[in-house]
Amino acid sequence: MKLLILDAGHCLSLALAREANRRSDTELIIDTGCVVNADRLAKVAPDALIIPPLSRPIQAAPAEVTVHAAVVEQCMEACREAGVPLVWCVSDQLYEDGFAEPIDEHVIPRPRDESLRRLVVTGDRIRAECPRHLIVRLGPLFALEGGHAWLGELVDTLVAGREVRGEADVTCCPTSVDAVAMSLIGMLQQQHCGADAWGSYHLAGTEPVSVYTFVSMVRTQLATRLEGLGKPASLGEVKAMHHHHDHPLRRVLNCRRVLEVFGVHQKPWRLEVGRMLDAWCDDSYRCHEPPEGALLP
Repeated sequence: MKLLILDAGHCLSLALAREANRRSDTELIIDTGCVVNADRLAKVAPDALIIPPLSRPIQAAPAEVTVHAAVVEQCMEACREAGVPLVWCVSDQLYEDGFAEPIDEHVIPRPRDESLRRLVVTGDRIRAECPRHLIVRLGPLFALEGGHAWLGELVDTLVAGREVRGEADVTCCPTSVDAVAMSLIGMLQQQHCGADAWGSYHLAGTEPVSVYTFVSMVRTQLATRLEGLGKPASLGEVKAMHHHHDHPLRRVLNCRRVLEVFGVHQKPWRLEVGRMLDAWCDDSYRCHEPPEGALLP
């Protein structure tokens, strides 16, 4: 199976590259740009085109959101012309006001924000004009490297001793970018073998948590690891923010359909965060220390 993904520096592109390198059944081609035309698709002849998500569109400038929507629609038109399936990954923030219960796939986002509504229009076009598509709605992605790598940004800020703020009244499901990469390739392998299960799916981590609690846990686990390495640091503090005093916001995706159709189980975010922090410590400290018994100059 051959896949083409756009935006080479995005954390999802890097995660897909790592996952594809571990497999013998998947060839991944990465384009540096964020848009592709039908000629490029015809030349590469991929089994699917993957577009990484615009992370945190609520915080993004409206012009950035509008450009992303227009680019996705250009890619959709190219896919339709070339006969290539389209995979568009989308942030859960399109469910602007959240829901009291976990959000099912059939629930189309209806945000109040004008720029977010522009992304919904793009999704409507894909459903209407591109039958072979996957719209994959993701929880807040975290990774150590690449564009929009939330965890890497948190660690850098904390190690620099700067304050990190997190909403105590916004509940979400943080999602490992590595888990998403593994899931996407597994889903597309099944599609490549004739599953023909196109449509919208939700992918998110297990255990809903407030943003403040997630950030605080990252700080605690990082401090514990640094203490264990004998490298204690004065990490930045975590401050709770409250934006929804009257009605706390729950933005929790129900991922039952991706399990029923593709057998994809969601990964606990705590385990994924722990694994990534171990990798960060290895890269930052253990790998740069001399072997035991080595003579120092």
